[in-house]
Amino acid sequence: MILHIMNTVAWKNALVAGEYAPPSLKKEGFIHCSTPEQLLNVANTLYKGQKGLFLLYIDESKVIPDIVYEDLYKTGKKFPHIYGPLNLDAVERIVEYNPDPDDNVLGDELPPS
Repeated sequence: MILHIMNTVAWKNALVAGEYAPPSLKKEGFIHCSTPEQLLNVANTLYKGQKGLFLLYIDESKVIPDIVYEDLYKTGKKFPHIYGPLNLDAVERIVEYNPDPDDNVLGDELPPS
């Protein structure tokens, strides 16, 4: 299972299009994802204080494009990247993902899958 954070508008656009192709796909060639262990750091670094977020639980075995684990930023950690539009049938679950009272996106644990 890999995870991806997105906003409400992006999810609605994906539903209309029948697939998810965020701006990062055109700009960088892939969709940024995280493992459950990486999620807290990513969420609180990139999404702190934002509202209207969704967390996608993605079944890697159902993703049609290639998934490559890479350390593109020399952090010592490999992150999953989806190299093509995400087919929506690979999304096993979607949950609202909003900040806690301290504006951290998430407390100490992952929302239930």
